[in-house]
Amino acid sequence: MAFNELTDGLSEPVRKAWERSLTGGRAALSRRTLLRAAALTAGAGSLAACGIPAARTAGTGDSTANAAKDLSDSEKEVNFSNWPLYVDTDEKDKEKHGTLDAFTAASGIKVRYTEDVNDNVEFFGKVKPQLAAGQDTGRDLVVLTDWMAARLIRLGWAQKLNPANVTTAITNVESRFRAPDWDPGRLYSYPWAGIQTVVAYNKKATKGKEVTSIAQLLDDPDLKGRVTFLSEMRDSIGMTLLDMGKNPAKFTADDYDAAIARLQKAVDSKQIRRFTGNDYGQELSSGDIAACVAWGGDLIQLRADNPDIEFVIPEKGFVTSTDNMLVPAKAQHKTNAEKLIDFYYQPEIAAQLVAGIGFVSAVTGMKEELATLAPDSAANPLVVPTPEMAAKAHVFRTLTETEESSFEEKFSKLIGA
Repeated sequence: MAFNELTDGLSEPVRKAWERSLTGGRAALSRRTLLRAAALTAGAGSLAACGIPAARTAGTGDSTANAAKDLSDSEKEVNFSNWPLYVDTDEKDKEKHGTLDAFTAASGIKVRYTEDVNDNVEFFGKVKPQLAAGQDTGRDLVVLTDWMAARLIRLGWAQKLNPANVTTAITNVESRFRAPDWDPGRLYSYPWAGIQTVVAYNKKATKGKEVTSIAQLLDDPDLKGRVTFLSEMRDSIGMTLLDMGKNPAKFTADDYDAAIARLQKAVDSKQIRRFTGNDYGQELSSGDIAACVAWGGDLIQLRADNPDIEFVIPEKGFVTSTDNMLVPAKAQHKTNAEKLIDFYYQPEIAAQLVAGIGFVSAVTGMKEELATLAPDSAANPLVVPTPEMAAKAHVFRTLTETEESSFEEKFSKLIGA
Protein backbone atom coordinates (compact mmCIF):
# COMPACT_ATOMS: atom_id res chain seq x y z
CA MET A 1 0.00 0.00 0.00
CA ALA A 2 1.45 3.36 -0.98
CA PHE A 3 1.99 6.26 1.42
CA ASN A 4 -0.80 8.35 -0.14
CA GLU A 5 -3.20 5.44 0.23
CA LEU A 6 -2.35 5.01 3.90
CA THR A 7 -2.92 8.67 4.64
CA ASP A 8 -5.86 9.32 2.34
CA GLY A 9 -8.48 11.39 4.12
CA LEU A 10 -6.26 12.32 7.07
CA SER A 11 -5.83 15.95 8.04
CA GLU A 12 -2.51 17.56 7.15
CA PRO A 13 -1.32 17.71 10.79
CA VAL A 14 -2.10 14.03 11.31
CA ARG A 15 -0.45 13.19 7.99
CA LYS A 16 2.66 15.01 9.20
CA ALA A 17 2.52 13.08 12.45
CA TRP A 18 2.54 9.87 10.41
CA GLU A 19 5.57 11.05 8.50
CA ARG A 20 7.33 11.83 11.79
CA SER A 21 6.73 8.29 12.93
CA LEU A 22 8.90 6.95 10.12
CA THR A 23 11.94 8.56 11.74
CA GLY A 24 10.98 7.66 15.27
CA GLY A 25 7.78 8.42 17.15
CA ARG A 26 5.66 7.24 20.03
CA ALA A 27 5.47 3.77 18.55
CA ALA A 28 9.19 3.22 18.56
CA LEU A 29 9.59 2.04 22.16
CA SER A 30 12.63 -0.19 22.37
CA ARG A 31 10.48 -3.12 23.47
CA ARG A 32 8.82 -2.73 20.09
CA THR A 33 11.84 -1.89 17.97
CA LEU A 34 12.23 -3.61 14.63
CA LEU A 35 13.84 -2.25 11.50
CA ARG A 36 11.31 0.42 10.66
CA ALA A 37 11.59 0.01 6.93
CA ALA A 38 11.13 -3.74 7.15
CA ALA A 39 8.19 -3.41 9.50
CA LEU A 40 6.41 -0.85 7.39
CA THR A 41 7.08 -2.77 4.21
CA ALA A 42 5.56 -5.87 5.78
CA GLY A 43 2.59 -3.84 6.96
CA ALA A 44 2.05 -2.45 3.49
CA GLY A 45 1.73 -5.87 1.91
CA SER A 46 -1.31 -8.10 1.86
CA LEU A 47 -2.84 -8.90 5.23
CA ALA A 48 -2.65 -12.60 4.56
CA ALA A 49 1.10 -12.30 3.97
CA CYS A 50 1.69 -11.06 7.52
CA GLY A 51 -0.57 -13.61 9.14
CA ILE A 52 -3.87 -11.71 9.12
CA PRO A 53 -6.55 -13.17 6.87
CA ALA A 54 -8.04 -11.12 4.05
CA ALA A 55 -10.98 -8.93 5.07
CA ARG A 56 -14.53 -10.17 4.68
CA THR A 57 -17.44 -7.85 4.02
CA ALA A 58 -20.02 -8.10 6.79
CA GLY A 59 -23.30 -6.50 7.74
CA THR A 60 -24.85 -3.57 5.94
CA GLY A 61 -21.75 -1.50 5.27
CA ASP A 62 -22.89 1.11 7.78
CA SER A 63 -19.84 1.82 9.94
CA THR A 64 -22.02 2.76 12.91
CA ALA A 65 -23.63 -0.69 12.95
CA ASN A 66 -20.40 -2.23 14.09
CA ALA A 67 -21.47 -5.73 15.12
CA ALA A 68 -21.12 -8.69 12.78
CA LYS A 69 -22.11 -12.33 12.93
CA ASP A 70 -19.86 -13.90 15.55
CA LEU A 71 -18.21 -17.05 14.25
CA SER A 72 -16.48 -17.85 17.55
CA ASP A 73 -18.46 -21.05 18.18
CA SER A 74 -17.59 -22.58 14.83
CA GLU A 75 -14.12 -21.06 14.31
CA LYS A 76 -11.87 -21.53 17.33
CA GLU A 77 -9.44 -18.76 16.45
CA VAL A 78 -8.69 -15.15 17.22
CA ASN A 79 -6.66 -12.73 15.07
CA PHE A 80 -4.62 -10.46 17.34
CA SER A 81 -2.66 -7.41 16.10
CA ASN A 82 -0.11 -5.91 18.49
CA TRP A 83 3.11 -3.86 18.56
CA PRO A 84 6.45 -5.60 17.94
CA LEU A 85 8.14 -7.16 20.98
CA TYR A 86 5.11 -6.55 23.19
CA VAL A 87 4.38 -10.05 24.45
CA ASP A 88 6.44 -12.52 26.47
CA THR A 89 8.64 -14.65 24.24
CA ASP A 90 10.45 -17.93 24.81
CA GLU A 91 14.18 -17.13 24.87
CA LYS A 92 15.01 -20.36 23.04
CA ASP A 93 12.21 -20.15 20.48
CA LYS A 94 11.12 -16.64 19.50
CA GLU A 95 8.07 -18.05 17.74
CA LYS A 96 6.67 -19.24 21.06
CA HIS A 97 4.81 -16.86 23.39
CA GLY A 98 4.19 -18.33 26.81
CA THR A 99 0.97 -16.57 27.71
CA LEU A 100 -0.57 -16.87 24.25
CA ASP A 101 0.28 -20.57 24.16
CA ALA A 102 -1.23 -20.95 27.63
CA PHE A 103 -4.45 -19.32 26.41
CA THR A 104 -4.70 -21.77 23.53
CA ALA A 105 -4.06 -24.70 25.86
CA ALA A 106 -6.74 -23.50 28.29
CA SER A 107 -9.39 -22.49 25.77
CA GLY A 108 -8.75 -24.47 22.61
CA ILE A 109 -8.72 -21.15 20.71
CA LYS A 110 -5.78 -20.67 18.35
CA VAL A 111 -4.22 -17.21 18.38
CA ARG A 112 -2.99 -15.81 15.09
CA TYR A 113 -0.63 -13.22 16.49
CA THR A 114 0.76 -10.48 14.25
CA GLU A 115 3.13 -7.64 15.13
CA ASP A 116 1.77 -5.18 12.60
CA VAL A 117 0.96 -2.13 14.75
CA ASN A 118 4.08 -0.07 14.19
CA ASP A 119 2.58 3.37 14.74
CA ASN A 120 -0.89 4.52 15.83
CA VAL A 121 -1.45 6.84 12.87
CA GLU A 122 0.04 4.45 10.33
CA PHE A 123 -2.15 1.62 11.61
CA PHE A 124 -5.24 3.83 11.54
CA GLY A 125 -4.50 4.70 7.93
CA LYS A 126 -4.16 1.02 7.13
CA VAL A 127 -7.53 -0.06 8.56
CA LYS A 128 -9.55 3.11 7.98
CA PRO A 129 -10.78 2.24 4.45
CA GLN A 130 -12.22 -1.09 5.61
CA LEU A 131 -13.75 0.29 8.79
CA ALA A 132 -15.30 3.23 6.96
CA ALA A 133 -16.78 0.83 4.40
CA GLY A 134 -18.29 -1.38 7.10
CA GLN A 135 -15.91 -4.24 6.39
CA ASP A 136 -14.07 -6.69 8.60
CA THR A 137 -10.40 -5.73 8.90
CA GLY A 138 -9.37 -9.35 9.45
CA ARG A 139 -8.49 -8.51 13.05
CA ASP A 140 -10.46 -9.54 16.13
CA LEU A 141 -8.31 -7.74 18.69
CA VAL A 142 -5.96 -4.76 18.37
CA VAL A 143 -3.75 -2.84 20.80
CA LEU A 144 -3.72 0.94 20.38
CA THR A 145 -2.62 3.88 22.51
CA ASP A 146 -5.37 5.59 24.49
CA TRP A 147 -5.86 8.59 22.19
CA MET A 148 -6.16 6.38 19.10
CA ALA A 149 -8.38 3.92 20.94
CA ALA A 150 -10.57 6.92 21.78
CA ARG A 151 -10.76 7.85 18.10
CA LEU A 152 -11.97 4.38 17.08
CA ILE A 153 -14.61 4.42 19.79
CA ARG A 154 -15.73 7.93 18.82
CA LEU A 155 -16.07 6.91 15.18
CA GLY A 156 -18.11 3.83 16.07
CA TRP A 157 -15.35 1.51 14.85
CA ALA A 158 -14.93 -0.48 18.07
CA GLN A 159 -17.39 -2.98 19.48
CA LYS A 160 -18.84 -2.76 22.97
CA LEU A 161 -17.64 -5.70 25.04
CA ASN A 162 -20.02 -8.28 26.49
CA PRO A 163 -19.63 -8.04 30.30
CA ALA A 164 -20.43 -11.74 30.64
CA ASN A 165 -17.23 -12.57 28.74
CA VAL A 166 -14.87 -10.25 30.64
CA THR A 167 -15.83 -10.90 34.26
CA THR A 168 -12.21 -11.39 35.36
CA ALA A 169 -11.19 -8.11 33.72
CA ILE A 170 -14.10 -6.27 35.32
CA THR A 171 -13.08 -7.59 38.72
CA ASN A 172 -9.31 -7.22 38.44
CA VAL A 173 -8.68 -3.99 36.53
CA GLU A 174 -7.00 -1.56 38.94
CA SER A 175 -9.15 1.35 40.08
CA ARG A 176 -6.90 3.98 38.48
CA PHE A 177 -7.47 2.39 35.06
CA ARG A 178 -11.24 1.93 35.37
CA ALA A 179 -12.67 5.18 34.06
CA PRO A 180 -10.66 7.03 31.39
CA ASP A 181 -12.64 9.97 30.05
CA TRP A 182 -12.63 8.42 26.58
CA ASP A 183 -14.08 5.07 27.75
CA PRO A 184 -15.80 5.49 31.16
CA GLY A 185 -16.42 2.15 32.80
CA ARG A 186 -14.26 0.36 30.24
CA LEU A 187 -17.19 -0.56 28.01
CA TYR A 188 -15.02 -0.94 24.89
CA SER A 189 -11.44 -1.49 26.01
CA TYR A 190 -9.06 -2.88 28.61
CA PRO A 191 -5.41 -1.90 29.13
CA TRP A 192 -2.68 -4.09 27.76
CA ALA A 193 0.10 -2.05 29.38
CA GLY A 194 0.75 1.31 30.99
CA ILE A 195 3.48 3.71 29.80
CA GLN A 196 5.25 6.27 31.99
CA THR A 197 6.99 9.39 30.68
CA VAL A 198 9.78 10.58 32.96
CA VAL A 199 13.05 12.55 33.02
CA ALA A 200 16.28 10.64 32.45
CA TYR A 201 19.93 11.66 32.48
CA ASN A 202 23.41 10.20 32.15
CA LYS A 203 25.24 11.07 35.37
CA LYS A 204 28.60 10.68 33.67
CA ALA A 205 27.59 13.17 30.98
CA THR A 206 26.28 15.62 33.60
CA LYS A 207 29.45 15.12 35.69
CA GLY A 208 27.39 13.89 38.60
CA LYS A 209 24.85 16.69 38.49
CA GLU A 210 21.28 15.56 39.10
CA VAL A 211 18.58 16.48 36.60
CA THR A 212 15.23 16.44 38.34
CA SER A 213 12.80 18.60 36.37
CA ILE A 214 11.56 19.72 32.99
CA ALA A 215 12.65 23.24 33.99
CA GLN A 216 16.26 22.06 34.09
CA LEU A 217 15.94 20.48 30.67
CA LEU A 218 14.61 23.77 29.29
CA ASP A 219 16.78 26.28 31.15
CA ASP A 220 19.97 24.81 32.64
CA PRO A 221 22.94 26.23 30.67
CA ASP A 222 25.06 23.21 31.61
CA LEU A 223 22.72 21.07 29.50
CA LYS A 224 22.50 23.38 26.50
CA GLY A 225 22.48 21.48 23.23
CA ARG A 226 22.46 18.14 25.00
CA VAL A 227 18.73 17.78 25.68
CA THR A 228 16.05 15.93 23.75
CA PHE A 229 12.28 15.84 24.07
CA LEU A 230 9.90 13.33 22.53
CA SER A 231 8.24 13.63 19.13
CA GLU A 232 5.01 12.40 20.72
CA MET A 233 2.98 15.56 21.28
CA ARG A 234 1.09 14.36 24.36
CA ASP A 235 4.26 13.40 26.20
CA SER A 236 6.35 16.51 25.54
CA ILE A 237 3.49 18.99 25.92
CA GLY A 238 2.05 17.11 28.89
CA MET A 239 5.33 17.15 30.80
CA THR A 240 5.81 20.84 30.00
CA LEU A 241 2.28 21.68 31.18
CA LEU A 242 2.93 19.91 34.47
CA ASP A 243 6.13 21.86 34.98
CA MET A 244 4.12 25.06 34.40
CA GLY A 245 1.66 24.05 37.12
CA LYS A 246 -1.07 23.03 34.67
CA ASN A 247 -2.99 19.78 34.72
CA PRO A 248 -2.75 17.87 31.39
CA ALA A 249 -6.21 16.50 32.10
CA LYS A 250 -7.80 19.98 32.27
CA PHE A 251 -5.67 22.43 30.29
CA THR A 252 -7.07 25.13 27.99
CA ALA A 253 -6.04 26.14 24.48
CA ASP A 254 -4.19 29.11 25.99
CA ASP A 255 -2.31 26.74 28.30
CA TYR A 256 -1.34 24.64 25.29
CA ASP A 257 -0.07 27.70 23.42
CA ALA A 258 1.97 28.72 26.47
CA ALA A 259 3.59 25.28 26.58
CA ILE A 260 4.37 25.48 22.87
CA ALA A 261 5.93 28.92 23.40
CA ARG A 262 8.06 27.65 26.26
CA LEU A 263 9.37 24.77 24.18
CA GLN A 264 9.86 27.07 21.18
CA LYS A 265 12.08 29.33 23.27
CA ALA A 266 14.26 26.33 24.16
CA VAL A 267 14.40 25.29 20.52
CA ASP A 268 15.35 28.79 19.37
CA SER A 269 18.11 29.05 21.99
CA LYS A 270 19.35 25.59 20.97
CA GLN A 271 18.82 24.31 24.50
CA ILE A 272 16.85 21.43 22.97
CA ARG A 273 18.90 19.54 20.42
CA ARG A 274 15.94 17.78 18.83
CA PHE A 275 12.72 15.84 19.29
CA THR A 276 13.10 12.09 19.04
CA GLY A 277 11.47 8.72 19.06
CA ASN A 278 13.22 6.02 21.03
CA ASP A 279 16.50 6.81 19.29
CA TYR A 280 17.31 8.98 22.30
CA GLY A 281 18.33 5.73 24.00
CA GLN A 282 21.61 5.25 22.19
CA GLU A 283 22.53 8.92 22.55
CA LEU A 284 21.71 8.92 26.26
CA SER A 285 23.69 5.76 26.87
CA SER A 286 26.74 7.06 25.01
CA GLY A 287 26.56 10.46 26.72
CA ASP A 288 26.05 12.27 23.43
CA ILE A 289 23.02 13.80 25.11
CA ALA A 290 23.05 14.49 28.82
CA ALA A 291 19.35 14.43 29.67
CA CYS A 292 15.97 13.89 28.07
CA VAL A 293 12.30 13.13 28.37
CA ALA A 294 12.08 9.33 28.21
CA TRP A 295 9.76 6.33 28.37
CA GLY A 296 9.98 4.07 31.39
CA GLY A 297 10.02 0.84 29.40
CA ASP A 298 13.14 1.98 27.55
CA LEU A 299 14.95 2.94 30.73
CA ILE A 300 14.62 -0.51 32.27
CA GLN A 301 16.69 -1.90 29.44
CA LEU A 302 19.07 1.06 29.15
CA ARG A 303 19.87 0.98 32.88
CA ALA A 304 20.57 -2.74 32.71
CA ASP A 305 23.31 -2.02 30.18
CA ASN A 306 24.58 1.28 31.57
CA PRO A 307 24.57 2.05 35.32
CA ASP A 308 25.26 5.74 34.60
CA ILE A 309 21.68 6.23 33.42
CA GLU A 310 19.29 7.56 36.04
CA PHE A 311 15.60 8.38 35.93
CA VAL A 312 13.64 10.90 37.96
CA ILE A 313 9.96 11.45 38.63
CA PRO A 314 9.69 15.25 38.63
CA GLU A 315 8.21 16.76 41.78
CA LYS A 316 5.42 18.28 39.70
CA GLY A 317 4.46 14.91 38.25
CA PHE A 318 4.68 12.87 35.09
CA VAL A 319 2.49 11.84 32.16
CA THR A 320 1.13 8.34 31.89
CA SER A 321 -0.76 6.66 29.07
CA THR A 322 -2.05 3.21 28.20
CA ASP A 323 -2.02 0.83 25.27
CA ASN A 324 -5.42 -0.82 25.09
CA MET A 325 -7.11 -3.92 23.68
CA LEU A 326 -10.16 -3.29 21.51
CA VAL A 327 -12.38 -5.40 19.26
CA PRO A 328 -12.69 -3.62 15.88
CA ALA A 329 -16.03 -3.18 14.15
CA LYS A 330 -17.14 -6.18 12.09
CA ALA A 331 -14.64 -8.52 13.80
CA GLN A 332 -15.64 -12.11 13.10
CA HIS A 333 -14.52 -13.66 16.42
CA LYS A 334 -15.64 -11.19 19.06
CA THR A 335 -16.35 -13.72 21.82
CA ASN A 336 -12.96 -15.35 21.32
CA ALA A 337 -11.32 -11.93 21.54
CA GLU A 338 -13.17 -11.17 24.75
CA LYS A 339 -12.01 -14.46 26.23
CA LEU A 340 -8.43 -13.50 25.40
CA ILE A 341 -8.85 -10.09 27.06
CA ASP A 342 -10.26 -11.80 30.15
CA PHE A 343 -7.43 -14.34 30.23
CA TYR A 344 -4.82 -11.58 30.57
CA TYR A 345 -6.56 -10.25 33.67
CA GLN A 346 -5.58 -13.27 35.73
CA PRO A 347 -2.80 -12.04 38.06
CA GLU A 348 -0.46 -14.92 37.30
CA ILE A 349 -0.82 -14.39 33.54
CA ALA A 350 -0.39 -10.64 33.92
CA ALA A 351 2.80 -11.22 35.93
CA GLN A 352 4.23 -13.45 33.22
CA LEU A 353 3.48 -10.77 30.61
CA VAL A 354 5.05 -8.00 32.69
CA ALA A 355 8.15 -10.09 33.36
CA GLY A 356 8.52 -10.44 29.60
CA ILE A 357 7.90 -6.87 28.43
CA GLY A 358 8.76 -4.60 31.39
CA PHE A 359 5.75 -2.30 31.19
CA VAL A 360 3.15 -1.39 33.82
CA SER A 361 0.24 -3.75 34.41
CA ALA A 362 -3.35 -2.73 35.12
CA VAL A 363 -4.16 -6.01 36.89
CA THR A 364 -4.90 -6.14 40.60
CA GLY A 365 -2.85 -8.83 42.33
CA MET A 366 -0.18 -8.91 39.63
CA LYS A 367 2.53 -7.51 41.91
CA GLU A 368 2.37 -10.39 44.35
CA GLU A 369 2.67 -12.89 41.52
CA LEU A 370 5.53 -10.93 39.95
CA ALA A 371 7.43 -10.85 43.26
CA THR A 372 7.68 -14.62 43.08
CA LEU A 373 8.31 -14.85 39.35
CA ALA A 374 10.70 -11.90 38.88
CA PRO A 375 11.60 -10.15 42.18
CA ASP A 376 13.80 -7.50 40.55
CA SER A 377 10.98 -6.41 38.25
CA ALA A 378 8.53 -6.30 41.14
CA ALA A 379 10.86 -3.94 43.01
CA ASN A 380 11.30 -1.58 40.05
CA PRO A 381 9.03 1.50 40.28
CA LEU A 382 9.06 1.78 36.49
CA VAL A 383 7.30 -1.58 36.42
CA VAL A 384 5.33 -1.46 39.66
CA PRO A 385 4.85 2.19 40.62
CA THR A 386 5.02 2.99 44.32
CA PRO A 387 1.99 4.74 45.85
CA GLU A 388 4.02 7.96 45.97
CA MET A 389 4.87 7.65 42.29
CA ALA A 390 1.31 6.75 41.31
CA ALA A 391 0.07 9.87 43.08
CA LYS A 392 2.13 11.99 40.68
CA ALA A 393 0.74 10.36 37.52
CA HIS A 394 -1.35 12.47 35.15
CA VAL A 395 -3.15 11.65 31.92
CA PHE A 396 -3.38 13.90 28.88
CA ARG A 397 -7.02 14.71 28.31
CA THR A 398 -8.97 13.55 25.30
CA LEU A 399 -9.00 16.13 22.52
CA THR A 400 -11.86 17.09 20.26
CA GLU A 401 -11.31 16.60 16.54
CA THR A 402 -10.79 20.34 16.12
CA GLU A 403 -8.29 20.48 18.97
CA GLU A 404 -6.38 17.48 17.70
CA SER A 405 -5.95 19.02 14.27
CA SER A 406 -4.98 22.44 15.64
CA PHE A 407 -2.65 21.13 18.35
CA GLU A 408 -0.88 18.68 16.03
CA GLU A 409 -0.29 21.45 13.50
CA LYS A 410 1.30 23.68 16.13
CA PHE A 411 3.41 20.85 17.47
CA SER A 412 4.53 19.83 13.98
CA LYS A 413 5.70 23.39 13.37
CA LEU A 414 7.55 23.40 16.70
CA ILE A 415 9.54 20.27 15.97
CA GLY A 416 10.09 21.06 12.30
CA ALA A 417 8.03 18.19 10.92
